[in-house]
Amino acid sequence: MLVARQPIPSGHKIALRPVLASQRVRKYGQTIGVATQAIEPGDYVHVHNLDMPATNAEHNVQNLYVPTVFSREPTTFDGYVRANGRVGTRNYIGVISSVNCSATVCKHIANAFSSERLKDLPNVDGVVAITHGSGCGMGAQGEGMDILKRTLRGYADHANFAGVLLIGLGCEVNQLAPLMDELGDRPAQLKASLVIQEAGGTRETVQRGIAQVEAMLPIINGLRRSTVAASHLCVGLQCGGSDGYSGISANPALGAAVDLLVRQGGTAILSETPEIYGAEHLLTARAASTAIAEKLMQRIHWWEAYVRHNQGDMNNNPSPGNKAGGITTILEKSLGAVAKAGTSGLMGVYAYAETVDAHGLVFMDTPGYDPVSATGQVAGGANLICFTTGRGSTYGCKPTPSLKIATHTALFQRMELDMDFNAGGIVDGLESSPRPASGCSA
Repeated sequence: MLVARQPIPSGHKIALRPVLASQRVRKYGQTIGVATQAIEPGDYVHVHNLDMPATNAEHNVQNLYVPTVFSREPTTFDGYVRANGRVGTRNYIGVISSVNCSATVCKHIANAFSSERLKDLPNVDGVVAITHGSGCGMGAQGEGMDILKRTLRGYADHANFAGVLLIGLGCEVNQLAPLMDELGDRPAQLKASLVIQEAGGTRETVQRGIAQVEAMLPIINGLRRSTVAASHLCVGLQCGGSDGYSGISANPALGAAVDLLVRQGGTAILSETPEIYGAEHLLTARAASTAIAEKLMQRIHWWEAYVRHNQGDMNNNPSPGNKAGGITTILEKSLGAVAKAGTSGLMGVYAYAETVDAHGLVFMDTPGYDPVSATGQVAGGANLICFTTGRGSTYGCKPTPSLKIATHTALFQRMELDMDFNAGGIVDGLESSPRPASGCSA
């Protein structure tokens, strides 16, 4: 019988067996750190006696890739089929700024279309302003501009936007005309643009923008959902405000759902490169090709070089909230995070906001900051976000719905209006727990 030797908060760790100082500590069947002092069975294990190992190279694993066996029983959902064949899960109009200088105009236009104003248009989900703090004061060439353009194109072409209005200032580095030329095909009456300096100023541009959106509304309201295959779902996988339960309840449960989606021909995007650090070997082992595995490792090495250059380290994450919830090292956090990816093969690795064109499980290189990471996934084509949380994230992601999955019942009950699903039944022993992606029990 194991007896706790100190008070241990909910979601935190207790030692099951003796651990010597400098010896590796394992959870999920994988290394999560090294003991900084001797640990006895029943001891509380956290930041006071556990730290990162000097190295964590665990890539000597056999290739475990197994081609997906697709389901013979197709699953469907009701979505909006667009002219280009892509399928939306929502029916929004997007008002998108090319530069920070046009952000206020975009917001005024979108704010003019309140729920009261749209009450007689039941098939229009809303008008959404997509703004940012960039687009000028930066080089016209280079990675920064490439990422910005890729992201704006991804949003403007997103299947959840039935219509788009793009607005620029006029003198910015990120010129509006080339951006419009690069957009995908869309009915002419559902794609418009305005330049503030040419339209007569702020007030005039807002008025003209409202009129252009008004012209789109009856067309968009005339669109109807139709039954389509689940293969049209592209799900962005996110976790934020993670806690000690994330890796044993919500993340494995989401991973099981991902496996079901992949067998239906759908797509799931795992992201947050700094938050798979130390667990990347579980993904490279399942890569469909050596090139895919190497591409993922190149991104890991880029982040290692980035933190060295900025005199940081990869273990500056977990956040204070993560640690308060029971996560001690980035290795522990990453192993729990990777469980969201299920068990299927890794079919591709994408740059930030790059269009995802593969089916199955893929990876997108993004920061670990949830809003930035989800933005890249949406720009890449995600028409649904599944977001696990143990501390209580409230992040939304229009035009893409963001389903919140609580890791424990207390959170679900405390923030019920913000949560969509409760994975706490697994912790409570009321529901079965899927095996983590590591293949080892938690």
